[in-house]
Amino acid sequence: MTALAIIDSGGANIASLRYALERLGCYATLTRDPDVVRTAGRVLLPGVGAAADAMQRLRASGLAEVIPTLTQPLLGICLGMQLLFDSSEEGDTSCLGVISGRARRLAAAPGRPVPHMGWNQLESTRPHPLMRGVKDGDYAYFVHSYALPAGAATIATCEYGQSLSAAVSHRNFHATQFHPERSAGVGATVLQNFLELA
Repeated sequence: MTALAIIDSGGANIASLRYALERLGCYATLTRDPDVVRTAGRVLLPGVGAAADAMQRLRASGLAEVIPTLTQPLLGICLGMQLLFDSSEEGDTSCLGVISGRARRLAAAPGRPVPHMGWNQLESTRPHPLMRGVKDGDYAYFVHSYALPAGAATIATCEYGQSLSAAVSHRNFHATQFHPERSAGVGATVLQNFLELA
């Protein structure tokens, strides 16, 4: 059994994610094999790019059917978080449907460009083991044009013209809109917490 599987979703952040995990002493298998993902101890779903393209790759590999059935801890990152929800406005894409909600395009405004790119502060909405050791006001690194509003699954938010889901959790499915692999000490804390989730 693979201890940790990273779903090869074609995202450009995979190399930096693997490096961040290796700094924590964890070595992951990069895969598109549904059987490897199904039997892994933990699963990471990273993503950078367009929702429609990512879902097409997941469907082609058979992973779109497998991911919603997983019972081990899974962590979605950035687009990987959005894919866990019902749908995305980006290309009017049907996603994995694990969590109720629809990713919507951020509204640009003076001084608030889209994509939302850079450091932003986190605020907890409820205690959760994934965010243990992360304090209100801590900064994480974001790069995204679509986002989920705060909802029942939200465990942390950030503000960018509105309150957005920065981290979510639903059963064994957890996710961050920010990039933990690029978020320095805060990101390392979140990744370590994920590795320790029961």
